Order: sequence, then C-alpha cells, then structure tokens
Amino acid sequence: MFISHLSLSTFRSYQNLELDLAPGISVFVGRNGEGKTNIVEAILYLSFLSSHRVSNDQPLVQLGSQSAYIRATTQLPDREVLVELEINAEKANRARINQNPVRSQKELFGIVQAIYFSPEDLDLVRGDPSERRKFIDQILMLRSPRMAGIISDYERAVRQRNALLKSRAGNESLTSWDEQVAKFGGQIISARLQTLKEFEPIFAKIYQDISSEKPASIGYKSSTDNPSTDEAVNTAAILERMKITRAAEIERGLTLTGPHRDDLLLHLGNHLVKGYASHGESWSIALSLKLATYQLLKKDGLSPILILDDVFSELDDLRRIQLIELAKSAEQTLITVAVESDLPPELEGARFHVKSGSVSKDG
Repeated sequence: MFISHLSLSTFRSYQNLELDLAPGISVFVGRNGEGKTNIVEAILYLSFLSSHRVSNDQPLVQLGSQSAYIRATTQLPDREVLVELEINAEKANRARINQNPVRSQKELFGIVQAIYFSPEDLDLVRGDPSERRKFIDQILMLRSPRMAGIISDYERAVRQRNALLKSRAGNESLTSWDEQVAKFGGQIISARLQTLKEFEPIFAKIYQDISSEKPASIGYKSSTDNPSTDEAVNTAAILERMKITRAAEIERGLTLTGPHRDDLLLHLGNHLVKGYASHGESWSIALSLKLATYQLLKKDGLSPILILDDVFSELDDLRRIQLIELAKSAEQTLITVAVESDLPPELEGARFHVKSGSVSKDG
C-alpha cells in the first residue's frame, strides 16, 4: 500500500498542505522545528488513531481552530480509499471513508498501515514497560485491526474499575468490571504471546546479522502465573489473581493485574538489555525490533509504509546498511533528515524541502 495524496488543514504547523506522494522513497529535508515530523505524525495518527508524540489531541489543533483535518488518498492492492479524519480537542473525533461518514473513527483501522523508526525508539530498550507494551500492541493492531477495539475496550474497563476501586466500592459493583477486565485482558495476553512466538525468531536472526557477539531474545513478564495463548486460561488467571490482590487494589485505587502491568523482557545472552547493553547494542536491539516488525507484516502479506524520522545521523555504517536495504524494499518509504548530508547517498528518491509549515518539491 501507499499514500498518493496527503492533505492537512489546521494540523500542527500546517494551515493548509496538499502533498502528492508516489511509491518508493520520499525524503523531507528541514531543520528541527520546521514541520517535517508533523507530516509523518499525521500518517501515524491515521494508523493508530493517536499521536506518537503527545498523550492528547489538543496540541494537534492549531491555536484559534476548533479542529484539525487529515485526509489521505490510499492505494491498496485492490482499490483506492480516501480516509478523512476530523480531530477535535474537546469532543469526539469524526471520520469518513470515501466521503461516507462512519459511526466510529475506529473503522479507519487497517486502511493506513505504517511502521515508524526514530531516535526515540531507544526508549523501547531503556524506557518504561509502557513503551514495550505499546510496541507489541501496535503490532497486534497492524496484523489484526479488530485488536484495536479489544485493546480500547480493555483500557476503558480498567479505567472504570480503577474509579470504583478509588471510591472503595463493594464487591457487587466490582464484579462486572472484574469480568470485563479479565475477558479482554485474557484476549490481549493470548494475542501478545501468539505474536511473540512468530516475532521472536525473526528478531533474533536480524540481531545476529547486525551484531553476532551475543544472542538476543525476548521473554514475556506477566502479572499472572503461567500466561497462555489460551484466552480462557488467562481470563481465569486474572480473576483468581484479583481475589488475592483485592485489598491491595482498594488501598491503592488501582487494578494490579492484567496486560497493562506486563512487560517484554529483552535479553542479550543471559542479561537483561535494560541496564546492561551498551549504547551501540541498545541501538542494534531497537533497530532489530523495527526490522522484525516489518518482516513479520510482510510475512502476513501486508506492505506497510515505512517511516524513518531523523534516524540516519544516529547510526553507524553497519546499521545504516540494514536500514537502507529495508528502505529500498518497502513499497513506500518516507524519510526525514535535518540536512541532506545526513542521508546515505545510496538512497535516491523524491526530495521535499520543509520550512515554516510549507513544503516544496525539487524539480
């Protein structure tokens, strides 16, 4: 798949942007703060219905405006689809597909698929467990758009249950939300483990190709004992654990069991990567995670847009080679760089210059 036209209105630094794109490589050159990352942020928002940079939608809407608009003409293998999203800071977002309103913006999931790599991906290795949970859950959503609804329902159930715990509600009030959290949580854990079973050997092989000194692997740390690919087993385990932790949950006003408390354990040899790996090893792990994501989706028959945001200046020659090969193989690759000299000369393609919220194309 690829995006042939992107339109932004009152989105971030863009009052009005009309951008024609093509398959292959497109490079956006501009100093930091000029607006190049805002372009890829818009595409990622269509993929995951959230920003990768901020936790709420308010910063996406220009000051003085009520809404921001993203429109993308997307070329799928069998058809062309126009997706439109109205982002509202103070009310629900609205979406249209081929100019027809849809009941929920969630119906956009699966139309625009993108994988993003940036210097901030070191947080996957060095950051909090929430970064790694977000990483695996985004893979789930790319592979199966229905998982987006399950994850959303789970998060809503946890918020509601936490509110009841903080109010010290009785067991009768909590029971139905216990069941909701356990049901959706069991599905998420199952999907994560099934995906990791396929993902982990791909990741290990890629890391071996980049850095063969120590083998890399991924484990799953769960808030329940013996997490399973069987949804029912996970649901029963969550409910059982809730009985044990009920007093502590009421005391803290928090749900202490479920996939929102889990983590991916990245290992190099016998050591956890976090706190052990060197800067170079951490970069290799982060790069391997993203390369493995792309290969897994290709194995599924998908062809996501590849977005490389200001990343080449951070990589050594070996890691650059891996990323260059991926960039050339993707149906559409969007690259941002602060200066053209950061771009490997092997990467040819369309050049766009970004300055003060405007974009101009070479030639």
